[in-house]
Amino acid sequence: MMHPRSFSHLDAAVTLAAAQMNSSDDWQANLATAEHLVTEAARSGAQLVALPEFFPLISKDLQVRLDLAEEEGRGPLQEALSALAARLGIWLVAGSLPLKTYVEDKTTNTCLVYGPDGQQVVRYDKIHLFGFQKDGESYNESETFIPGERPAIFDTPFGRVGLSICYDLRFPELFRSLDEVDLLIVPSAFTVPTGQAHWELLLRARAVENQCYVLAPAQVGQHADGRKTWGHSMLIDPWGEVVACLPQGEGLVSGQLDSQRIQEIRGQLPALNHRRL
Repeated sequence: MMHPRSFSHLDAAVTLAAAQMNSSDDWQANLATAEHLVTEAARSGAQLVALPEFFPLISKDLQVRLDLAEEEGRGPLQEALSALAARLGIWLVAGSLPLKTYVEDKTTNTCLVYGPDGQQVVRYDKIHLFGFQKDGESYNESETFIPGERPAIFDTPFGRVGLSICYDLRFPELFRSLDEVDLLIVPSAFTVPTGQAHWELLLRARAVENQCYVLAPAQVGQHADGRKTWGHSMLIDPWGEVVACLPQGEGLVSGQLDSQRIQEIRGQLPALNHRRL
């Protein structure tokens, strides 16, 4: 059974932002777009900015991704992300990027988080790997990715944050395993068929179940590998209400995480304390 956490030590409200991108097979161009969007968000007051899944690269050429993959803590992509967070003094949730493994022709699909000092604070490797087939559209991430094994959370002055990536959204047991969090972040690249059917439904369900905010940066539009992604980056509050949404096009979604709102909802409906399983 959970016990309520004190909110007295938390910042009452903080601005969050999610970047929506149409990533190509040119990682340097994608990084430049990410840096522009993150900088714009920070200048508008965001203290935490999140990028989408696969933000540095979406390509049908596996070798391009293998060439981009870096060792954890080393390489130009990670150096750029660390420097960006430090320069802007923000929490940067770097969507997902490939990191090297010891398995030939496979990488991880990894979310790295950087603190306002530019230091990496946590790593999360995507646990649930996407598989889908319909009308000639087919995906099997297990062919080229190694799944993660452990959930990941980190603490900030404005609350405890839990991480997930895209397809993880369909597995509520992952989010329950995070215990009590104030914010869930879901960097994604939902396809159009699955996004149209389930994206908002699942995001709002995770917010309601966990009585927390959900920030979901997404990929959008037609990509070089032929896939089409749904977009609709969102911020959702603990009652399941959509605070902000960007249906199409590259840009930013932003809004406030209000700890008093979380406290109010959990006080009125203490569902987290009523759990028995």
